[in-house]
Amino acid sequence: MMRSLVLALCACVLSLNAVQAQTREEKVRNDKKRVEAEGFWIYNDLPKAYSEAKRTGKPILVVLRCLPCEECVKLDDELIEQDAHVKPLLQKFVCARVVSTNGLDLSIFQFDTDQSFAVFFLNAEGDIYGRFGTRSDQIKWADDVSIEGLARAMEGALELHAQYPRIKASIAGKKGPAPDFTAPENYPLLKGKYGSRLNYEGNVVQSCIHCHQIGDAQREWYRREKTTIPDKVLFPYPHPKALGLILDPKERATVRKVLPETPAAEAGFKAGDRIQTLAGQPLLSIADLQWVFHHTPPEGAALRASVDRAGQPKELSLKLASGWRQRDDISWRASSWGLRRMGFGGMLLKELSDEERVALKLPRESLSLKIAHVGQYSPHDVAKRAGFLKDDVLISFNNRSDLRRESDLLAYALNELKPGDSIPVTILRKGERRTLTLPIPR
Repeated sequence: MMRSLVLALCACVLSLNAVQAQTREEKVRNDKKRVEAEGFWIYNDLPKAYSEAKRTGKPILVVLRCLPCEECVKLDDELIEQDAHVKPLLQKFVCARVVSTNGLDLSIFQFDTDQSFAVFFLNAEGDIYGRFGTRSDQIKWADDVSIEGLARAMEGALELHAQYPRIKASIAGKKGPAPDFTAPENYPLLKGKYGSRLNYEGNVVQSCIHCHQIGDAQREWYRREKTTIPDKVLFPYPHPKALGLILDPKERATVRKVLPETPAAEAGFKAGDRIQTLAGQPLLSIADLQWVFHHTPPEGAALRASVDRAGQPKELSLKLASGWRQRDDISWRASSWGLRRMGFGGMLLKELSDEERVALKLPRESLSLKIAHVGQYSPHDVAKRAGFLKDDVLISFNNRSDLRRESDLLAYALNELKPGDSIPVTILRKGERRTLTLPIPR
C-alpha cells in the first residue's frame, strides 16, 4: 500500500535516475498505466470519484499534480516514505488523481495555479472542506508543506465530513465566485489549442494544459481586455509570511513565528497559536489561509481570527491596510515570466547583495536591481532590442527610484504604464551611468 501511496501522490514510479532517462511522453504514459494497474486511485476521472463518494458516503481527496515534476520526486523521497500515518487515512477517502487541467470545472477547482501539487478535500455534493498545497519559492518547498502537514489536513477534513451538513454554512465561503471562464481551454489564449481531455491517441504531453497556464491565460486576458491587471490577479493567494505569519508546515494552521512590525504582530498573534477559523472558515492548512486572503478586498479589511492559545480560545482581528497585497513576493512564480515580458520587455531582475550595493555606492532604500537574464527571442526580446544587457543594474525606472523589489516594479509597470508607452530607464553598466528607452510591449 505504501508503494501505492508513493505512486499516487507523486507519480514517482521509478528511481530518480531512471525517471530522468525517460522522455516526458513516456513518463506520462507509464504513470497512467502503473497507477491504474495499482487500482487504488481513480485516474483523471472526477465524475467517477463523485459517483463513488455518493455510493460509499466517503469524502473525496483530489490531487492535482503536474506531470512530470522532479520536485515531486523529492517530495516522495524525503517525506512520503517516512510517514506511515497517511496510509490508513487514505482508506477513508475516495482518492482521485488529476494530472492535467483540461476540462477542469473552474467553478469548483479554484486554487493557486502556480503550484505543481495541490490537494482538494470535498464531498459528493461539491462542498469543499479545504485545500492543501503551498509554495513561496521556485524550488524550496519544505518551509511550506510536509507529509505531516498533509496528514493533519486529512484528519481535519475527515472531522468536518463527520459533522456535515451541520457545518455546511461555515464552509460555504470555501467555494469561490463564478470564474471568468468555466474551463481552462475556454480562455482566449488556450482556446483552439487544447481540448477538454488529454489526447492519449496522439501526443499526450502537447495536449496537456498545465496548472500555471490557467494563471498565464487569466493575466493575458486582463491585459488584453482591460489593459490593467487587478491586484487580486497580479498578487494571487498571498502567502501568510507577507503579513508576518510564519506557520508550521507540519501542523494544521499553527503559528511558528510572528515577524515584528507586521499586521500579524499588530493583531496580537503569538507563536504556538492554532488558528481554528479565519473570516469564519475552518482551516486545514496554510492554503486555507491563502484562500481567505485571496478573496479579501484589495483596499483592505479586518479579518476575524479564532485561535486556540494553550488550550484557551482567543479572538483576534487582522487588519489589512489598502494595498496590502503588494507586500507579497510574486517573483518566484512561473507565471512571472509572462509578466516580465509585459512589464519590462523580458528582463529577469534580482536584488543586489549588501556588498554589491556598497561597492556601487547605492543606498539600500532605492531601486537597484541587477539584470540576471535578458530574453533573446520574440516576444521576450523587447529589452534586448532596446540595448539592455545582462549584469546591467537598474537604478531608475520611468524616473522612479523607490521601487526596490522586482515585484514592486512589476506592479508599477503593469498597472501604471500602458502598452505602447516608452519610458526612460537609468542603469549602471560597469559603473557607468546610462539612460536607455524601454518600449512597454503591447
